[in-house]
Amino acid sequence: MPLRLVFMGTPEFSVPTLTALCDAGHEITAVYTQPPRPAGRRGLSLRRSPVHEAAEAAGLPVRTPQSLKGEDEQRAFAALHADAAVVVAYGLLLPRAVLEGTRLGAYNGHASLLPRWRGAAPIQRAIMAGDRETGMMIMKMDEGLDTGPIAMTERVAIGPDMTAGALHDVLMQVGARLMVAAMAQLEAGRLTLKPQPAEGATYARKIGKEETRVDWSRPAQAVHNHIRGLSPSPGAWCEMPISSHGLERVKLLRSTLATGSGAPGEVLDDGLAVACGEGAVRLVEVQRAGGKPVAAQDFLHGTRLGRGARLP
Repeated sequence: MPLRLVFMGTPEFSVPTLTALCDAGHEITAVYTQPPRPAGRRGLSLRRSPVHEAAEAAGLPVRTPQSLKGEDEQRAFAALHADAAVVVAYGLLLPRAVLEGTRLGAYNGHASLLPRWRGAAPIQRAIMAGDRETGMMIMKMDEGLDTGPIAMTERVAIGPDMTAGALHDVLMQVGARLMVAAMAQLEAGRLTLKPQPAEGATYARKIGKEETRVDWSRPAQAVHNHIRGLSPSPGAWCEMPISSHGLERVKLLRSTLATGSGAPGEVLDDGLAVACGEGAVRLVEVQRAGGKPVAAQDFLHGTRLGRGARLP
């Protein structure tokens, strides 16, 4: 018979898994998501998470605790009498009482090939590192950081110009399909678990603002990986001499490798190829502050940013 599940997730990435579990006939006894956050420039209104919106639209009960460390919250979780918890990018630490608060345990959908890229930003870090492959894994959670045994894996190729946004959209659908398969096996008593390898662990730390600026002195491949790994959010950026007031900050959303060479940051042609420490990249899509993403050729109209210009 269908499982009685608690779902725990917050961003858009989590929504397809919640929807797929409902469509598969499982009973979602409660949805846990992070509390509404201030929205808008002044933060005067509160914005509910994508999971919160999806759960309410489906008529599911929603809980938004600030923490799960308190005994009252842990008792409330245990009182759901769930068979298992499904966790996809929830964003809160699960204490032992929650991990062990269901009949069969907690299962996490993680966007990497563990033990590579444990942690908060596996999609961005895989692209920034130049990985050619990643995947989704279903893991039974323990108290470590993405260290639990693996139940299921599906590998996904990373194309040479693929952005983090595009990979995100592929993986969230793969993850939904894989979690449904894992819960079907769990329901049938046939889900098998395999310990993670002891070798090859890396950590996908959260992206910091200090690492978003492009460094043109790096090799072209590294610059290209940096741009696509941070696209669309938080976005890699550089300054360009396109304003009458001096330099203007521009977000770089898509790029590709280009031919040519020059001083790092030198614009090599009228198609926005830029020299790097070794080789060059061509900017394909950019975004000015307060503007919309535009193709590089459209961006160049009305600017004096041509061959020979220098990007600091």
